Amino acid sequence: MEDAILVRREDTIVTVVLNRPHKLNALTKPMWQRLGEVFEELSADDAVRCIVLRGAGTKSFAPGNDISEFENERSNVEQARAYGRIMHRTIDAIANCRHPVVAMIHGICVGGGLEIAGLADIRICGESSRFGVPIKNLGLVMAYGEIRALIGLAGHAAAMEILLEGRVFDAREARDKGLVTRVVPDDQVEAESLAAAQRIAEGAPLVARWHKKFARRIADPRPLTEEEYDEGFACFGSEDFRIGYRAFLAKARPQFEGR
Repeated sequence: MEDAILVRREDTIVTVVLNRPHKLNALTKPMWQRLGEVFEELSADDAVRCIVLRGAGTKSFAPGNDISEFENERSNVEQARAYGRIMHRTIDAIANCRHPVVAMIHGICVGGGLEIAGLADIRICGESSRFGVPIKNLGLVMAYGEIRALIGLAGHAAAMEILLEGRVFDAREARDKGLVTRVVPDDQVEAESLAAAQRIAEGAPLVARWHKKFARRIADPRPLTEEEYDEGFACFGSEDFRIGYRAFLAKARPQFEGR
């Protein structure tokens, strides 16, 4: 199953590929399991500065779960609960990844595919990409562990529209709803996504990780502790800060070290 989730490293950028092109990258239970493991491993790797998440080929990011698997793996409540635990662990692993994640979206991005792409920090798609969550037609719900990201991106009203109508809609509407951050011509999706990843990787990695941490924390309504508030100044004690401001004064490109 490792072949169905490919991991490619190029310097500090890692590309994770949903690799079932013959099935438009439809997700299986083992794929969900492996995807979560990969993100947990990458999150712990300080050498990583950006992760690009994509589907194999240019026809589809992912159309959701492989329905043909349901009869044996998800046909009753007990099986669905076990399947759900794997899915939700993977969702948490992507959502809590310390490193920035860029979703490179070609073609179809619906159901579970949209759930995964929606966990990325930056989501770039092509003009012909299609989005939606038509699970009402299967008699399925988006469970608590899955619906949080959709509401976080689109807001309550738009999320309800997406779930209740079950329409599949175009890239422009997806951008209007906040599901994607950038729409480009189809033949530029890969180049634009990799360029975004490169820009991220050239920045101070500690800063990127802090920004992700702060953004997650600020969504929590609990008041910040004094220690949390003070963490906003920790960057001034980093070597990357010294590298950054010295490079700025010297009109040079900084070479950050992540410490």
